[in-house]
Amino acid sequence: MAHRTAEGKHVPRILYISYDGLADPLGRSQILPYLSRLSEREHRITILSCEKPYRMDTDEKEIRKLCDRARIAWHPLPYHKNPPILSSIFDAAALRRTAFRLHRKDVFDVVHCRSYIPASVGLALKRRFGTKLLFDMRGFWPEEKTEAGVWNLRNPAHLAVYRYFKRLESRLLEGADHIISLTDAGKQQLLTRRELAGGAARISVIRCCVEFDHFRFVTTKSRAEAKRALGLPVEDSVLAYLGSLGGNYRLGEMLQFFRAYHSRKANAHFLIVTHDEAEPIRREAAEHGILPSKLIISPASREEVPLLMAAADVGVAFKHASFSAKGCCPTKMGEMLALGLPIVANAGVGDMETMIDQMGCGVAISDFGSDSYELALDALELLRSTARERRERALSWFDIEIAVNHYERIYLRLSREEASEGTVPRGADNLLDLSDA
Repeated sequence: MAHRTAEGKHVPRILYISYDGLADPLGRSQILPYLSRLSEREHRITILSCEKPYRMDTDEKEIRKLCDRARIAWHPLPYHKNPPILSSIFDAAALRRTAFRLHRKDVFDVVHCRSYIPASVGLALKRRFGTKLLFDMRGFWPEEKTEAGVWNLRNPAHLAVYRYFKRLESRLLEGADHIISLTDAGKQQLLTRRELAGGAARISVIRCCVEFDHFRFVTTKSRAEAKRALGLPVEDSVLAYLGSLGGNYRLGEMLQFFRAYHSRKANAHFLIVTHDEAEPIRREAAEHGILPSKLIISPASREEVPLLMAAADVGVAFKHASFSAKGCCPTKMGEMLALGLPIVANAGVGDMETMIDQMGCGVAISDFGSDSYELALDALELLRSTARERRERALSWFDIEIAVNHYERIYLRLSREEASEGTVPRGADNLLDLSDA
């Protein structure tokens, strides 16, 4: 159904469904900034999300204020963690009931779904009402779960869940009107699938982008101020990691790299900005022979992250290179580049190697080991790009306006198309029915 202003301008109505909460760090960095900008462009946005109660206790008022300011309608549902599997089925059913109720009231043109569980709801909406489905994959989720050991395929229940989501993935790839991949490597992998044969035009690559105004360029003065705020001398060197250490990130290898970094810079410190518990990180650091005085572990709000990371001289992020990693675009990389930091990462993760090579912004190591770390440190010393050049080059890859422009074009095209009938595979309406897994 077309929606227009009094002047006759086409106004898409979008239902955005996310299992990640707006109060989560990713919600603040990778959902609200995009949708707020799209709302400013006169897209009518409704968000349906699952929110963790402890985050809502502290952040709900602020999120409400941000949504109201952006003229976004927000419908939060409680997220349930336990019991495993059953809690996800319960949450998915609640998402579906609420999505159907909202659609009967507002009649959405497009349902934009972040990852698999929300997309199963979007597929049901498409089957029932003909709503256009935008499947924002965010990577190869079933493999992420198995590779991280969350789903042990030797466990019959986990194997059943894995098989269910692989079948759902097939239905989503076949039934979605458009698909978002975070990486070119992920898109190429998708194009090997039977469901997408000859369907390159149905896939867009939109990376995890950054609000460059929020992550301001670090000057010599602001770096010195940040180091002093951490109690460090201005001349000390800081290697930094940003974000969660879950999702197959390799803490041990990053600690080994810090040891190599420290061997060249005796005044070096390793800053880890994360909400993860500090004690397990400290224990692992001790196992690698790193003194407690050399390790700084700090949580940070979204507003505090750029201030803390300004102390860094080099950024690092090592992640297990695997099948699921092909679809991974770490948000932290764009954020560190926006600050002007050189970065050290490993190949085999999304488009990391291509990105680093084309931007000249750091080093992509091919394997983990002391020889690779020494070569990476040699290459860092020879790096010709300046901090300002790294930031400027990163704009063409990670500026949030690029992503918003892509989403806007997709929204407009899908909302103007006539709803197709009979294109959704049978069984798409059976939301999280594990009986046939």
